[in-house]
Amino acid sequence: MNRLKFAVLILLVGATGCSNKGMYENLRIHQRQECLERPPSESIECLQRTNKSFEEYKREREEALKKPSSSGNEK
Repeated sequence: MNRLKFAVLILLVGATGCSNKGMYENLRIHQRQECLERPPSESIECLQRTNKSFEEYKREREEALKKPSSSGNEK
């Protein structure tokens, strides 16, 4: 079954092009499908985590990339 989901995901990415937004939206679709396979007590919270728009994701990602690394490799 997971191979089928992966194949569908690949087809969706191909159909929408390989733009960042297209890939993000297709991953959200896949995440939502996985949420619906969970018990109802877990699926609602899971679905709420997938509600972030691409614009919100992009903004948060850009902010995170601007922050200095805390890996401890700095001198």
